[in-house]
Amino acid sequence: MIRRATPQDVTAMVGLVYDLAEYEKARHECTLTDEQLHAALFCPEPKLFAHVAQRDSGGEVLGCAIWFLNYSTWTGTHGIYLEDLFVKPEARGLGLGKALIAALAREAVAKGYRRVDWSVLDWNTPSIEFYKALGAEAQDEWTGFRLTGQALTALAQD
Repeated sequence: MIRRATPQDVTAMVGLVYDLAEYEKARHECTLTDEQLHAALFCPEPKLFAHVAQRDSGGEVLGCAIWFLNYSTWTGTHGIYLEDLFVKPEARGLGLGKALIAALAREAVAKGYRRVDWSVLDWNTPSIEFYKALGAEAQDEWTGFRLTGQALTALAQD
């Protein structure tokens, strides 16, 4: 069962984000709190959205997709940027990851968005193969950049 996240799902989703950070060998970088995620998802005008996966109605949250809108000036339309997708290891193989991405695809198509984008670490072969099996195409010609920490602060003061 895939559904939009509710306030009752926040603690489970924060746990999944930490599990993802651990899997990506970056647990030390993750500082998300329940309060932060709740505020971002359930404020009066949210800019962040989420879906959760359960085996059945009322069951344990086994996975989540956390996403926000982006915009393409080339197509003149919004799209979805999938920030995090994670399914607990013991629930993999049940189709929950595919169902979460399919829910985002339905959301995009229903609202006239032209694409769903995300990033994956280049060493994460199981995920890369999973995404390719869905029909997703790697954007190998693009190189991601990030401005953070001291570089961000220094540039802001320039």
